Amino acid sequence: MTELGEEGLVDGLRRDDPEALAALFDRYGDRIYNHCFRATGDWAEAEDATATVFLEVWRHRRRVQAHDGSALPWLYGVATNVCRNLTRSRRRGWRALAALPRPAPEPDHADRVAERVSTEARMRAVLAAVDELPPREREVLGLVAWSGLSYEQAAAALDVPVGTVRSRLSRARARLTDLTTPRGDRDE
Repeated sequence: MTELGEEGLVDGLRRDDPEALAALFDRYGDRIYNHCFRATGDWAEAEDATATVFLEVWRHRRRVQAHDGSALPWLYGVATNVCRNLTRSRRRGWRALAALPRPAPEPDHADRVAERVSTEARMRAVLAAVDELPPREREVLGLVAWSGLSYEQAAAALDVPVGTVRSRLSRARARLTDLTTPRGDRDE
């Protein structure tokens, strides 16, 4: 079929002959590919566009035209339209992406690790200071300051008067202040 002239290829396409399409591709595929590259500026897109051009040629094979005895001008017209549509689609895609809200910046994992290490170190220091308290003061501190119980609820939990809870908590706070404040910073 490749020996056929352009008019023979055009007639073959109009008669649904896939060999006519193959012959057109063999004859003009590289030229259409280069045209598509110049239109898109991207080799991969030019490849896709070339495939689309010949798919469109097959789909519209009954409309194929020979100009001055050549199907090449018609192929270039199909290629130009395909590339225009690809470029338009790409621009629409970019605009759609640009319209999306920017994702919130993710905190650096290293910052979270450093914060956890720092928090654990502070908690160990607090627990070491709390361990210096007498057990009764530790119990009251745990119930009121850490668990959020009221004085009355802590008194009921420990089966002691409310005044005892208040005085134990006051002593625990004063001792913790002494234990955690550096000597030079204390009001003496």
